[in-house]
Amino acid sequence: MDDTLMQILGYFAYLIPGVIVGVISYYFFKSHTEHLQRMQHYEIQSKIKKESVPQRLQAYERLVLFLERIAPGSLIPRVKPYNEDKNDYENLLIQTIEQEFEHNLTQQIFVSDACWRAVKASKNATISIIRNIAMKESIKDAHKLREEILSELLDKEVPSQTGIAFLKNGVKQILQ
Repeated sequence: MDDTLMQILGYFAYLIPGVIVGVISYYFFKSHTEHLQRMQHYEIQSKIKKESVPQRLQAYERLVLFLERIAPGSLIPRVKPYNEDKNDYENLLIQTIEQEFEHNLTQQIFVSDACWRAVKASKNATISIIRNIAMKESIKDAHKLREEILSELLDKEVPSQTGIAFLKNGVKQILQ
């Protein structure tokens, strides 16, 4: 009995180092595999970011251009009335803004939700300003409406400027 017990203890003496080496190997390979997965994930994320930054910057550029184009200072000289009716001209201005906006709808994919809301708010505020000025009783024709819109916004910050400032902050966050 003593011989068999000694033989069993001898086998355990040989097995214990093997088990210890196996456990250490398991944890080493597990941590090594996790590290490789994290590295691959990081590489994929940096590649995606590297490829998407130009597209995102282009979207911000297009939205800044949109806001510049709908600013009354550039919209009024570009969109001329086709008759003397102030309501027709008001509708033409609003239609032009809406068409420009629809042309840039897909850019919302590439900008933050906050930036997109700022763009929409700038557009809506510009339309609201045009409508409010057009409702004045003193304005009788399209040419007077043009003059009034330009003079009204001469001393004020137009909504487009606020939107552009918001977009610039969004670009700064991308580039950081």
